[in-house]
Amino acid sequence: MSSTIVGLASDHAGYALKQFVKQYLEEKGLAYKDYGTYSEESCNYATFGHALARGIEAGEVYPGIAICGSGEGINMTLNKHQSIRAGLCWIPEIAHLIRQHNNANVLVMPGRFIDTDMARKIMDEFFATEFEGGRHQARIDEIPVQ
Repeated sequence: MSSTIVGLASDHAGYALKQFVKQYLEEKGLAYKDYGTYSEESCNYATFGHALARGIEAGEVYPGIAICGSGEGINMTLNKHQSIRAGLCWIPEIAHLIRQHNNANVLVMPGRFIDTDMARKIMDEFFATEFEGGRHQARIDEIPVQ
């Protein structure tokens, strides 16, 4: 997956894992833009999920990584945007499939349910996997609400 600047977003429950994600991206030589949150102070995941989605839509960043406690809330928020295909991953195999079959442009992880070792494996798979296209593109074309 070619990457320009990776967009990041989390709520308070995903903040610690997001800090690890930054370290991972720096190790890989990948630039990033952090759309918040910037502490473990309680906040709303939607605020930061929408900010990341708007950044992707504007072409500021691609792809994105988002984290909240379960991953579900920020994932739901991101997927309200027509051009976002966010996938919640807790094992590397799912990260592979959301890229290969769904051309996901946002990786979502559950901050309270995976450790940094698993997050590393998930990100490795997400970044290493290319979209297969073909029959999968026709399926993706049907996702947006007309």
